[in-house]
Amino acid sequence: MTSSAPLAPPLSSVLLAAAHAVAAVQAGRSLTEELAGVEPRLRPATQAVASHTMRYLGWAEAVAAKLVPRSPGPLPDALLCVALGLLRTEGEPLPGMPVYSAHTVVDQAVTTAGAHRGLLSYKGLINGSLRRFLRERQAIEASVAPFPQAQWNHPNWWISLLKRDYPDQWRDLLAAANVPAPLTLRVNRRRASREQVMAAFAAAGVAAGETGTMGIVVHQPRPVAQLPGFAEGWWSVQDAGAQLAAELLPLADGMRVLDACAAPGGKTAHLLERADIDLLALDADGVRLERVTENLARLGLESPRVTLRAADAADLDAWWDGTPFDAVLADVPCTASGIVRRHPDIRWLRREKDVRKTAELQTRIADALWRTVKPGGHLLYVTCSIFPAEGRDQAAAFAARHADAQALPAPGQLLPVAANATPEQQHDGFFYALFAKQSGNRQE
Repeated sequence: MTSSAPLAPPLSSVLLAAAHAVAAVQAGRSLTEELAGVEPRLRPATQAVASHTMRYLGWAEAVAAKLVPRSPGPLPDALLCVALGLLRTEGEPLPGMPVYSAHTVVDQAVTTAGAHRGLLSYKGLINGSLRRFLRERQAIEASVAPFPQAQWNHPNWWISLLKRDYPDQWRDLLAAANVPAPLTLRVNRRRASREQVMAAFAAAGVAAGETGTMGIVVHQPRPVAQLPGFAEGWWSVQDAGAQLAAELLPLADGMRVLDACAAPGGKTAHLLERADIDLLALDADGVRLERVTENLARLGLESPRVTLRAADAADLDAWWDGTPFDAVLADVPCTASGIVRRHPDIRWLRREKDVRKTAELQTRIADALWRTVKPGGHLLYVTCSIFPAEGRDQAAAFAARHADAQALPAPGQLLPVAANATPEQQHDGFFYALFAKQSGNRQE
């Protein structure tokens, strides 16, 4: 292996931690939550390897099934998938990791199995399977190539939906989802200018470019706490597509504003950076709402004019005092199908029925929130999804249900951009619809 990352932890330790994380996802648990329990010295490398495995899991599972037709169990199966994922892209670096040869990957996977009680009896199986793959790689890869899930590394139902909804673009969307996202920041205009942050980055040797009105793309991702201005609250991590939300919602000083479904607080902070407003930030998850508090504190945006409350946005009796809002940001729950390049486990955690379930929840929340908008006010409907059932179809149905809702210009479906684009041109997938509330019925 090369010496590009001399402080990297032992690969065998990383492989074991990544295998546990992959097995957790295969059992239906979030990769983010699973990584939170990994010891800090292993976490960055484990995240890199586990995320990489998620991007090739469909292929890895198909190959593993060819090598071992009868699954040996969750953990050995996950270790096999982790090693196969690294072998598939041999020679390609992962963030913060050395480049490992195929021999090293196999050797360390076998070492991992031999050092773990739950894997020891599978040491020979792991060794024989991986070495067989290297010997028969061409034939084995050809045998799984006809299977869509192995070819595109997404569940079959997901592929089918995209084929139906985007007959000319589905291949590009699936390919874009497997391109790791760049580290994109949003400058906190109350603490710094973009020029100031760019100058500090240049002085520290951090290569970066500009995107959008206040965005910065870091060309070589690194731990955010190591970047200039983190402790000072100069910026937040936020995808370029997500940065449109606070910019699209009409704001002015003195407004009463609602941020529904606010956690972890990126859009909440952006609203407060844009105008001096009275803001209520809601989220159904009180634990996640704590992150909003932490983020606002770091950014210097805490204020008596800002209220955080744990409540179901659709249950108006639980939180609304009856005073209408000038502007409402409805960043409603969704399948998160537009951000899978940042969270590659999402595709494997979702089920086709989830699209219908979230669409029903979105309808309930949007209809409830519309009641809280004052005449002349605005509601911005946002999802980080590319499925029309959670975006375009929802907006059309909402407009049909509410005669006093006037649709205003908005991006609509923002498809993810990744393949063949510079980092500054990349963004995740979002849907945006902006409505103004008229005082009387809409005039046709």
